[in-house]
Amino acid sequence: MNLYESIESQDKEVFGALQGEEQREAEGLELIPSENYVSRAVREANGSVFTNKYSEGYPGKRYYGGQEFTDEVETLAIERAKKLFGCDHANVQPLGGANANIAAYFAWMEPGDTIMGMDLGHGGHLTHGHPVTYMSKLYNFVRYKMKNVETGEIDYDEMRATAVREKPKMILGGFSAYPRELDWAQIKSIADEVGAVAMADVAHIAGLIAGGVAKNPFDYGFQIVTTTTHKTLRGPRGGLIMTKGVVSNPMKAPEKTIENLPTLIDRAVFPGFQGGPHMHQIAAKAVAFGEALQPAFKTYAAQILKNAKAMETVFRAGGVRMLAGGTSNHLILADVFGSLGIEGKAAEETLNAVGITLNKNAIADDTRPPFNPSGIRFGTPAITTRGFKEGECTRVAELMLDAMKNKDDQSKLDTIRQEIKELAQKFPIPDSFV
Repeated sequence: MNLYESIESQDKEVFGALQGEEQREAEGLELIPSENYVSRAVREANGSVFTNKYSEGYPGKRYYGGQEFTDEVETLAIERAKKLFGCDHANVQPLGGANANIAAYFAWMEPGDTIMGMDLGHGGHLTHGHPVTYMSKLYNFVRYKMKNVETGEIDYDEMRATAVREKPKMILGGFSAYPRELDWAQIKSIADEVGAVAMADVAHIAGLIAGGVAKNPFDYGFQIVTTTTHKTLRGPRGGLIMTKGVVSNPMKAPEKTIENLPTLIDRAVFPGFQGGPHMHQIAAKAVAFGEALQPAFKTYAAQILKNAKAMETVFRAGGVRMLAGGTSNHLILADVFGSLGIEGKAAEETLNAVGITLNKNAIADDTRPPFNPSGIRFGTPAITTRGFKEGECTRVAELMLDAMKNKDDQSKLDTIRQEIKELAQKFPIPDSFV
């Protein structure tokens, strides 16, 4: 079935790129932990007539007319998100995870205020205060790290001491390359001790939380939870901000109190940070949230963890050092330079050549440069969507090690590429998950 019939007749160059990407995804395996495959229904919603409509404001409070159906689909997305994550309020308008984090900061913080977040080198994200970001110029970020990079244990004693000393207005729990679970209770306890708002960025594990196999920060009293809507949640690329409590009047600026957080967040998103929401994206979010509410999603989430453990077992047997000693979630961070003598960039390129897509990644306290670090980061959300179980994931991990150890043997790499292609064809990307 040609999904791009009109593009094919109108724009050969774009059609060629689309065809190439279709083939790349079909014949290879996606192991980047922040990537996944979406259903045909999500893709259809994302390319729907809602792309035509401007909808500044919120359901029932828009600035333009003709909003009866945009209100309907945005309300659906909101209600489904609330049900998935057990919250009272959800803003589905952020265009991405970075937008969601920035809007959450804007809602509660003033320029110069202090935010505590995880150090990028120990698993955090750029938006958690890395010096290259504009947010680091607006706010004062202080950081926490792992106490032991071999076990992944966070230094909560040092986090508490830093919080007492620096008095952050917000403490942020969340990560981009951390393979273990955070202790939400400890983070909330520290936030309470210093009078800070507790915010969680669960972009990587949102699908695991929705599927019931990872802990929900709301259960530990967190006031703000942000996430992307892709990755393990398996929706369109976008962002989401959730809180407890209800909106009073999003068109009127309230006092900065915990009770007013929902209203403060809505005003921070619009008109504070974004203009018109992307209604086609919100429609796709509504579809994806509906899929995540189905019983099959819990089975999917559980299998992600089983598959990651299967790959961990192979890498451990192969003598590869894994940061934090392995994984408790969907991703693995491996020190391939220290263990196999191959740079992260070369590992990424070698594996890409055999049809396995992952990303080079710095490890904790890496002495190598960011564009050619010591590690690689990979995970199981996308291949689990294709139906891979532990046996297939074990074999993929074996082939990864084989390829990295034989990166200069083209004949060997060609053989591995053929096996990966056959495996991908055996497990085609599904159109539907319900």
